[in-house]
Amino acid sequence: MKTLEDLFLDSLADMYYAEKQLTKALPKMAKAATDEELQTAFECHLVETEGHVQKLETVFEAFGKSPKSKKCHAILGIISEAEEIASENKKSPTINAALIFAGQKAEHYEIASYGGLRDWARLLGNSQAAEILDEILDEEKAADKKLSDLAEEHCNEAANRGELEEA
Repeated sequence: MKTLEDLFLDSLADMYYAEKQLTKALPKMAKAATDEELQTAFECHLVETEGHVQKLETVFEAFGKSPKSKKCHAILGIISEAEEIASENKKSPTINAALIFAGQKAEHYEIASYGGLRDWARLLGNSQAAEILDEILDEEKAADKKLSDLAEEHCNEAANRGELEEA
């Protein structure tokens, strides 16, 4: 990378790819969940994630570029691990706690990435892009909080008691 803008656009392409991959993974996570509130949380975040794809396209446009994807190895690893966790905990009282754990790994990766991208957009003087990235960041933080709340309210306790929650 020769400039911060080059690094920004390269990292933006990485997140564009990541969000597209998450639009494929979230329906699987919703289907694997046996807790109705967790299913709904994953389904609602899928709608937000589809919006993130569109918002990232707008960020590219704010820099005068066409949207571009770059394979994101980090999200592929996180999704692969989520699939493994779901498979290993299928039909187990731990399934919902496991799915929350996997989901939060993705959220924390996104929170870190969008925080950095937003800061770079500000430094590059592109307030439109920074504002959009801040919106996405807020949605990712809210999704993480929702998962934490579900874990604390009942999913972790149900797993600890060995109770399988039914949707």
